[in-house]
Amino acid sequence: MTLVVIGPVTNDLVVIGNEKSNRVGGATYFQSFVFEEFFRDYLAIVNCSDEKLIDAFPDKSKVQVIKKENSHFFINEYPFKDNLDVRRQLSNFADIPILPSDLEGILPDDIDAFILNPLNRHDFPGETVEYLRSFDVPIFLSIQGFLRIPDVEVNQNYTIKLDNFDGLTDILSLVDTIFLDESEKNILGDDINVDEIVITDGSHGSRVISDNEYKIEAVRCDNIVDSTGCGDTYMAAYISKKLTTNSILESANFASKIASDKLSLFGPFKGDI
Repeated sequence: MTLVVIGPVTNDLVVIGNEKSNRVGGATYFQSFVFEEFFRDYLAIVNCSDEKLIDAFPDKSKVQVIKKENSHFFINEYPFKDNLDVRRQLSNFADIPILPSDLEGILPDDIDAFILNPLNRHDFPGETVEYLRSFDVPIFLSIQGFLRIPDVEVNQNYTIKLDNFDGLTDILSLVDTIFLDESEKNILGDDINVDEIVITDGSHGSRVISDNEYKIEAVRCDNIVDSTGCGDTYMAAYISKKLTTNSILESANFASKIASDKLSLFGPFKGDI
């Protein structure tokens, strides 16, 4: 099976307490390390201006760049080193949409699923999601990016807040599974017309709403180093297992284990430790 993972690669600044580090980021980047380990047949498609960013991916031969005039920039700030559930994010809100014309000619002939990782509302216009729906394969969506908007009331450039918007319902009607956290679920409310909803809550575990509601305990990590990308890691691990087993519980428990493993590593997941 071929997975097509689409979304921006980013320039990131991560601040944990008083420690700062510059690195490559973005959900598609973090997920590629999980797929490289557990689901080798994948293609990552990224939109950015700096093609050197793909040097950080585990296998550059599996990355296709849509060259744009800008790249996403994020600051992930964790003020408390002993509580990485608390995060503040800032972004440049790059307006570099992925259009159907960008994807024509670079998609593989045999596609089994799409994974969409918007980092803001510009990344996937409705026409692009409609185009991908026409392939009649499952679409997995990380919803966080669609909720991000600039917080103009905060006296600091690029500060992010989360909010719903009218066009989101139409986009959700085109996808099969969405991934989000509890705060994002509160924004959307209960009226979500999607077959499967996967909700993460950091150290409090996760839950999946489908035919039933399944609650999954978090896997304890005794050496927490870096939580940036944990949600993306969980998502990729869940999809890897779900496509091969079709079991919600097995997939969610596996994803919890892999996300816990990633917590003890600086940067992306690097193998089942």
